[in-house]
Amino acid sequence: MKETVVSANSFDARATLRVGDESYEIFKLDKVEGAERLPYSLKVLLENLLRTEDGANITADHIRALGNWDPNAQPSQEIQFTPARVIMQDFTGVPCVVDLATMREAVKELGGDPARINPLAPAELVIDHSVIADRFGTPEAFTQNVELEYGRNKERYQFLRWGQTAFDEFKVVPPGTGIVHQVNIEHLARTVMVRGGQAYPDTLVGTDSHTTMVNGLGVLGWGVGGIEAEAAMLGQPVSMLIPRVVGFKLSGELPTGTTATDLVLTITEMLRKHGVVGKFVEFYGDGVGAVPLANRATIGNMSPEFGSTAAMFPIDAETIKYLKLTGRDEQQLALVEAYAKEQGLWHDPSRELEFSEYLELDLATVVPSIAGPKRPQDRIVLANAKEQFATDVRNYVADDEEAGKESFPASDAPAAHNGVPTKPTTVTGPDGVTYEIDHGAVAVAAITSCTNTSNPYVMVGAALLAKKAVEKGLTRKPWVKTTLAPGSKVVMDYYDRAGLTPYLDKLGFNLVGYGCTTCIGNSGPLPEEVSKAVNENDLAVVSVLSGNRNFEGRINPDVKMNYLASPPLVVAYAIAGSMKVDITTEALGTDTEGNPVYLKDIWPSESEVETVVASAIGQEMFTKDYSDVFAGDAQWQALPIPTGNTFEWDSESTYVRKPPYFEGMTMETSPVSDVAGARVLAKLGDSVTTDHISPAGAIKADTPAGKYLTEHGVERRDFNSYGSRRGNHEVMIRGTFANIRLRNQIAPGTEGGFTRDFTQAADAADAPVSYIYDASQNYQAQGIPLVILAGKEYGSGSSRDWAAKGTALLGVKAVIAESYERIHRSNLIGMGVLPLQYPEGASALSLGLTGEETFDITGVTALNDGGIPDTVKVTTDSGVEFDAKVRIDTPGEADYYRNGGILQYVLRSLISE
Repeated sequence: MKETVVSANSFDARATLRVGDESYEIFKLDKVEGAERLPYSLKVLLENLLRTEDGANITADHIRALGNWDPNAQPSQEIQFTPARVIMQDFTGVPCVVDLATMREAVKELGGDPARINPLAPAELVIDHSVIADRFGTPEAFTQNVELEYGRNKERYQFLRWGQTAFDEFKVVPPGTGIVHQVNIEHLARTVMVRGGQAYPDTLVGTDSHTTMVNGLGVLGWGVGGIEAEAAMLGQPVSMLIPRVVGFKLSGELPTGTTATDLVLTITEMLRKHGVVGKFVEFYGDGVGAVPLANRATIGNMSPEFGSTAAMFPIDAETIKYLKLTGRDEQQLALVEAYAKEQGLWHDPSRELEFSEYLELDLATVVPSIAGPKRPQDRIVLANAKEQFATDVRNYVADDEEAGKESFPASDAPAAHNGVPTKPTTVTGPDGVTYEIDHGAVAVAAITSCTNTSNPYVMVGAALLAKKAVEKGLTRKPWVKTTLAPGSKVVMDYYDRAGLTPYLDKLGFNLVGYGCTTCIGNSGPLPEEVSKAVNENDLAVVSVLSGNRNFEGRINPDVKMNYLASPPLVVAYAIAGSMKVDITTEALGTDTEGNPVYLKDIWPSESEVETVVASAIGQEMFTKDYSDVFAGDAQWQALPIPTGNTFEWDSESTYVRKPPYFEGMTMETSPVSDVAGARVLAKLGDSVTTDHISPAGAIKADTPAGKYLTEHGVERRDFNSYGSRRGNHEVMIRGTFANIRLRNQIAPGTEGGFTRDFTQAADAADAPVSYIYDASQNYQAQGIPLVILAGKEYGSGSSRDWAAKGTALLGVKAVIAESYERIHRSNLIGMGVLPLQYPEGASALSLGLTGEETFDITGVTALNDGGIPDTVKVTTDSGVEFDAKVRIDTPGEADYYRNGGILQYVLRSLISE
């Protein structure tokens, strides 16, 4: 167990809090001048500094700076935040444990004790990203998918079981349990932490961007890259600037017919438009009390979609009610309330706190909505969805690179009906029944993702809508792949208790697994006949999912357009079968007597939903389902595992391999150097996400990753996904920048992981098109450094550490972008890649950069003097010259960069202690 931090206690803040028969050491916030006026989230940071003050990294001046926070100032004061715990999912968690295992060997080679590499704070990993919805629409789907999951992932699961035994403070929630963020709010989150006799706010970082779901429970935490999470596990604080805090006032109540999903899509649109990247968002006002905890969690979950670091709700009676419902013990409930009230962390709607910026939403103005077809912030009023689809689909049926901007030549114009492109295609199902699909056909309808499956109101709403639909004689369309993947077993418990499961089953929404499935690209294949028709006719079919991510190429390789919707609307679209149906005014189908049935006929009332929620959900469900959550089933327990402090690497493994990060490492750092003669590996546009960069989804046989697996004796059917192979750097390097929707502007006319290889031609204009991986190998063989050119919001999306790891291992030394999302910028530094930004208002286009130039970057060596240069000089052989802003934002990040990365910094620090 980690020893209690002995605070310098400069403010005489140490005190005792007695709750029942227990006494706890606490650090009183009111001892710091200015604390009372701080937003809730900054009070949590202030307590963190008081408790961890060591006089060196965290000083009295840091504490005063936070107490004197100026809401109008731009962030400039660096502080060190020490999260109470770390949470991981298996896709990002496996490489974390791989790296820890590798660090143990590196410590040993450098003459240290491998046991020093051990989590110093609780680290919990939930296996939720590996289940794929291969089977659906049958009662056996869940069992069959679990069997397939274990078959594919045995090596990874054995490795994680080894980690569970080898590392202290590391626990694994086995497969088939739930989604990490739902398991977190229902069981793992403490709200107030107790450790070493101290009570303090529960805080965390997680290896998934939607860690912010726990913000709804009054817990401050956010997503970081796996490399940052590893450092946090090893006792390194998170370096950050005191942020601006956006106050978001809620008033009123949601109107009848709307859901938490409609609310969160509205908030997402508002905050994206306002601009909250790098800021905290905090909800306050009279309306907060009217927002159930489940809805708060839904809002917190979508923080990455707004772009904010966190989206906080304060602790109040609703928090205590939820903690009680989910089975937390009476002492914990009493502690949370007593601590929050003692520290001024209890929500008082009558008090106006100070914020940097203000927004307000009257909940009564929210209307039914969906979002798409490719970004969560692109909200569409449901009543306008059909009309908007008719406009958007034109971007997906043209062959021209500037899709959506061309006018179709008469010779190859797609047929249109009322101005909407149409290509009716006849499909014959396995039962011999034929049907017709077209652009806009709903190919996937998935109740999925932590965002909504944790919310009983929308989940019960979906089931009640299914019940009413079945009673009317409605069915899903035969081309729709329907899946139900709840975030915890509790969902199926209350469905069963309410008698609603059979109706979902009747519509094809059988349980397929407890995991993320569709939202992360694990939707599984479409039925063969549908997939064939879609691909042979280049149909722009759609998915409708209750998720948080709908980026291009993410959901399913056959599906071009993706829409986020509430679970009830997912069911409705499965019945309608097409985005060309206005489900607000047109019939979804006909009843048993041939009468039209409209959405309003089957939409459950608010009172119907609340009656089921009140009667079907009980504390005993949570107590039962989480009673032995780390033990796993017989299949998990039967996995054979190696023992010992260091892992026995299997040289034949294609899942878990020792990465090269520490090869040749010494205790002394090498000076930072400038970049000379660099070539452009990729020139990219705006809104390139970590999904575009990081390997994700299925592995195709003819790609470098597919060829690698084939060469290592892996059959095509056993390729599995990139996510499942994150523990093998050889696969992951080959899949970096390989997303099927990536458009590299130096290889025009291509989509996917292609570039032009300038080592293969004397004249850049003659450089052939090549796979990015193959080109990078040629560049590295010749000692040529690489750069990436990018547009706005580079690296937005999930906190995928492999987006940075793959970039570094491909030989990229610097990225030059117009702007970055927070996590990816930080991760690039953590892997020793320099993030640079064009001058304000400038871009590759305005500067005339084609991507065929060679680049020199000078002034980087100024980092060797201990400071951070504001800019560096970028020059090209074509005569372009500009000063690029250095996006190393804190002294802590500079230390990581000087060490070649965050892992090397931590390793040297631990050995030298």
